[in-house]
Amino acid sequence: MQPLHLRSAGTSLVISTNRGEAEITHWGADLGDTLPDLAILNEPIPPSAIDANVPAGLLPQPSSSWQGRPGLRGHRVIDGVPGFDFSTRLRVVSATADASTAVVLQSDPDAGISVTSNVTLHAGGLLELRHTVTNDGTSPFQVDELATMLPVAPDAVELLDLTGRWCRERHPQRRAIQQGTWVRTGRHGRTGHDSSLLLAAGTAGFGNRHGKVWATHLAWSGNHEQFADSVADGRTMVGGSELLGPAEVLLQPGESYTTPALFAAYSDRGLDGISEAFYSWFRSRPHHVGKPRPVVLNTWEAVYFDHNLESLLELAESAADLGVERFVLDDGWFRGRRDDHAGLGDWYVDETLWPSGLTPLIDAVTSRGMEFGLWVEPEMVNLNSDIAREHPEWIVGPAASSHKDGGRLPLEWRQQHVVDLVNPEAWQYIFDRIDALLTENNISYLKWDQNRDLLEHGHAGRASVHEQTLAAYRLFDALRAAHPGVEIESCSSGGARVDLGILERTDRIWASDCNDALERQTIQRWTGVVVPPELVGGHIGPTTSHTTGRTHDLSFRAITALFGHFGMEWDVRSVTGAEREELKGFIALYKEHRGLIHSGRMVRADSPDESLMVHGVVASEHDGGTAPGTTAALFAVVKIRTGFGELVGRVALPGLDPLRSYRVELLFPTPEDADYGHTFTEAKPAPWLASGAEASGRFLGEVGLPMPVLNPEHAVLLRVTAL
Repeated sequence: MQPLHLRSAGTSLVISTNRGEAEITHWGADLGDTLPDLAILNEPIPPSAIDANVPAGLLPQPSSSWQGRPGLRGHRVIDGVPGFDFSTRLRVVSATADASTAVVLQSDPDAGISVTSNVTLHAGGLLELRHTVTNDGTSPFQVDELATMLPVAPDAVELLDLTGRWCRERHPQRRAIQQGTWVRTGRHGRTGHDSSLLLAAGTAGFGNRHGKVWATHLAWSGNHEQFADSVADGRTMVGGSELLGPAEVLLQPGESYTTPALFAAYSDRGLDGISEAFYSWFRSRPHHVGKPRPVVLNTWEAVYFDHNLESLLELAESAADLGVERFVLDDGWFRGRRDDHAGLGDWYVDETLWPSGLTPLIDAVTSRGMEFGLWVEPEMVNLNSDIAREHPEWIVGPAASSHKDGGRLPLEWRQQHVVDLVNPEAWQYIFDRIDALLTENNISYLKWDQNRDLLEHGHAGRASVHEQTLAAYRLFDALRAAHPGVEIESCSSGGARVDLGILERTDRIWASDCNDALERQTIQRWTGVVVPPELVGGHIGPTTSHTTGRTHDLSFRAITALFGHFGMEWDVRSVTGAEREELKGFIALYKEHRGLIHSGRMVRADSPDESLMVHGVVASEHDGGTAPGTTAALFAVVKIRTGFGELVGRVALPGLDPLRSYRVELLFPTPEDADYGHTFTEAKPAPWLASGAEASGRFLGEVGLPMPVLNPEHAVLLRVTAL
């Protein structure tokens, strides 16, 4: 049987079936139109080893003497006794492919198990892989794990993943790939603040713009594992799987289980090439956000729980004056909600606060040309709520008996528990209440929060994170179908539910509850390695950060928020005089350039100075990025702390067309800007800053330009125009 060969955007994937089972013999650089006889890849047999070549299968199997992590773990239950058919011997039944997709069916008739693998190599080079296992037998089969994994080349010797915590999400960590298994486990029942948005293996010292990288992401919002598995013969696999609880997937005869999709990308141009593959996939989706991303004002750090109509009307008036396009009313609008101890689950407008409902505020917002958005947290419940008192059996717990019947509850988290969406009545209640809010009010946007982990999570006494995650997905899907014009933001204590599973159902994510611009520089940079900026909420917070106590100039906060879906979480009524004019200027700047920011290629320089971050967005050629007189790129040069050298030195501006000529100008700050003196430390700035500089893209990318000596926690914004 001929190998299956998928090719796209400089990437090849080759699936061979020569040894009876399917195996990926190459995932990496494009191999061209023709392949040799793949028998030349048969390895020698070492001493004291199995007397055959051991394939690293599309689903690695112990029955083929694979000694690393197996693809399928499970067993059959016969007459109530578990443990049978624990080792499958899957062999290819059929393997078909077209230009971009492959479907491989493998079966073990003796064990009564078959697995279908669906592989798609998307136009931009992003690979999508998932498996479906089917119980063809006559007794139940328990799936303990079904993993999707891919081989990486021998020159992948370093591993990069991300970790974090609340208000410090998605920070990188590196390690050498060594023999054994590196596992990142998420047991939060949601993606998790500490989860890794990607697992990247690469050549030594790979960076933003150099080195080979093989990266994976698991599109799942529940419990999960991501891993790199290096076996004794030197081969390394990377992949991920849903982390299933005890007997969460018990297949009856004829039933199937499908894995979450594993998305993967190969790049020979460092991490920026990985981002290009993911961005291409996001932006090619038919349901990807289409209209310009509106300037947002969220009320949380402006008023918190103090919901007073007069104050909110003043806030809306002030927002409209600044040029805000979407006004979002955060937590505190529903029955009994004066703090975070009560009210969750009672999704009715509080009549004591809002005797005329939300209509007066909504009308005031929309009459000023803004959309109205509302905060909700449908998956959670306070015990101090009418719905918890009426239906204690709808609250998730580990015991077979419900809370109503004396069953034990998990420990509280932020004074809240989880609604059991696996219970059809509870699911329907939540759907009906959110559906009614959207039907009865002119709401264009939901900020959908989820503020706790799903610990000891069970339905009817059995582990149910798997079913809860699917039920939450169904809730999103049903509400989107009923209200197709409403956009939804995924917030989860900030950035604890950021993955491609939830992003298939939402229009943006809240990257973090931290609006401190210094923290956000790292959070947004590493969120953006996978998620394009139009889907990442980035807001200007108050002068002194609510979460860290740091104080920053407006320009640093605004330039940080600019490279995302821009907004504010700030009592803008207090912004007056020159500061207000400066804020208006940044809002206008965002509106002028959001088309570029939300469609261009994100580029990140490899700076030897660890105190400096240089990133930008370069226009695609089909968007007119090289047409004379167009803004071809925006770059931010960010000083995050003091550096060793007196001078910043020359800074390269990567990603421009090397054969084109460009003009580079300092867009912010200029001598007229309020933050000018705070930003710079030198007495005499580099001469080119006053009048601009002209050079080729090759010169700017290789030599660069001398940058001003920046104070720590300050930034400059550069505009690059095609000549």
